[in-house]
Amino acid sequence: MIEKLLEYDTELFLFLNNLGSPTWDNLWLIITNKIYFGPLLGIILFVAIYKKLGWKALLLLILVTAVMITFTDQITNVFKRGFERARPCGEASIVDQLRFIAVRCGKYGFFSGHASNTMAVAIFGGLLLRPYYKRLVYVLVLISFIVAYSRIYVGVHYPLDIVCGLIFGAISGFLFYKLAIYLLKKFANIL
Repeated sequence: MIEKLLEYDTELFLFLNNLGSPTWDNLWLIITNKIYFGPLLGIILFVAIYKKLGWKALLLLILVTAVMITFTDQITNVFKRGFERARPCGEASIVDQLRFIAVRCGKYGFFSGHASNTMAVAIFGGLLLRPYYKRLVYVLVLISFIVAYSRIYVGVHYPLDIVCGLIFGAISGFLFYKLAIYLLKKFANIL
């Protein structure tokens, strides 16, 4: 059963990856580059948090966000080393069938750190700011999906890597949101 699931995963990866074209490659390379989207997402959220909750809350939430991203990133690495699932760009049996446009391949891919980190931030920030911006969580989740898809587009993750990363990120984002609410009430006298 797992073999069949992995076979379907590979087929879906090849289908989605081969939808790309050189016309769009540069855009997807920008989207997948965490130097662009990570800080952009952070700045948007931190400005909104500052406007609605003030400096004290902002400083506390920057700390919680840093711990959350470190947590999701490190757990992702534990899973990658534990499962040792080769990335599609490193899989000799399909390398000639895929479009690999990423800067580097990496060794293991299960599960996606980009997917888990962006979804954690989306859920965390979206829930935290929900009283002020009702639809923000949907925009942030959409951005997370786009960043996650970029990993398939550039050839470094299978769809299951992405789905599992998104699920783990959503759970992490929710748990850190709960922690942030507790800390804001206890130490910042907010909420």
